[in-house]
Amino acid sequence: MILPIGPIHPYLKEPLRLKLQTEGEKVVKAEIDYGYVHRGIEKIMEGKNWQKGIYLSERICGICSYEHTQTFAEVIELISGVTAPMRAQYLRVITNELDRIQSHLLANSTFFKSMDHETLFMNTLALREYAMEALELLTGNRVNLGWNVVGGVRMDAEKKHFDAILRKLDKIEEGFYRHKALFEEAPVVGLRCKGVGIMTHEEAVKGHAVGPIGRASGIKHDCRQDHPTYRDEFEFKPIWRKEGDNYARTMNRLNEVPQSIYLIRQAIANIPDGPVRVPVEVGSGFGEWRNEAPRGEVTYMMETNGNLIKHISIRTPSIMNIDTCARYMLNGVATVSDALTTYASCDPCIACTERVSITDAATGRREIKDFYEVI
Repeated sequence: MILPIGPIHPYLKEPLRLKLQTEGEKVVKAEIDYGYVHRGIEKIMEGKNWQKGIYLSERICGICSYEHTQTFAEVIELISGVTAPMRAQYLRVITNELDRIQSHLLANSTFFKSMDHETLFMNTLALREYAMEALELLTGNRVNLGWNVVGGVRMDAEKKHFDAILRKLDKIEEGFYRHKALFEEAPVVGLRCKGVGIMTHEEAVKGHAVGPIGRASGIKHDCRQDHPTYRDEFEFKPIWRKEGDNYARTMNRLNEVPQSIYLIRQAIANIPDGPVRVPVEVGSGFGEWRNEAPRGEVTYMMETNGNLIKHISIRTPSIMNIDTCARYMLNGVATVSDALTTYASCDPCIACTERVSITDAATGRREIKDFYEVI
């Protein structure tokens, strides 16, 4: 039988339809229908100046909003031949990693809730709150931070801010390892996670899986390796696993939390003095830039005409990760309840997925379905 789940369902945070073809309880095939929240943000950006464009980019995704503004700013800096001051680059690293911590903890808490593990769900959300408070201490906001500008960041931070952030990181570490051990060692949790929703390394490569989802299946790549600031200023190596199941995807995110804490402490200990912003005269031209958002690679391709955005195309990570979930992870799952936990293990974001649009060079038409032909 065909079992539809969504687009309105108690479990789903955002509207999407899962269509599961089942034989008894076993899922033998899965399809995903999009199209419920498409907003056309890229089209709205065209013809606007960068100040309005960066404002819109932050509203593409609520959880990864910070990384969108950093990538937007850096692609315009690339076009304009400008490099943000080193102090601003360090502040971007601190904010980026705090955002990664809160995103990973939220993703895992959602996964724990899908398994009905209330203890891990509530305690993981409680730990996330410290990261949210640290972001508010630094930027003044919790979700849409308004922190990045072309040429640097909006304002500087002082020693008292850094000391407060370090105290918040200590609080996260106090409870993190205990709750991580509970997930690693609990036999019932293992029964719901290990060997469930497997995606092999070959399938991950074929499906273009990115971020923790791809790295949990043995893809040893993280865009931070290629970013000039991380590459030249920080000690960093990607974290990956090879099992490719729900357990590996959750553990990969868990293991990236201490790494992010380590990077923040490196940045605070070594942050240089100097300005946090330089004036930029936006040039005309084309640029492409990619960064590692919490869910994976975010790519911005932009053409500017002076201060105005002539064309912009954005690729977000969830489109590939949700697609690989339907094509590989859900096929063969033993029960429908395991299908929901497998979907949750991908940390899906529907809002950032459904703003994707590609311009047909001949007709100028923009259609969401064209994106599959591009990737």
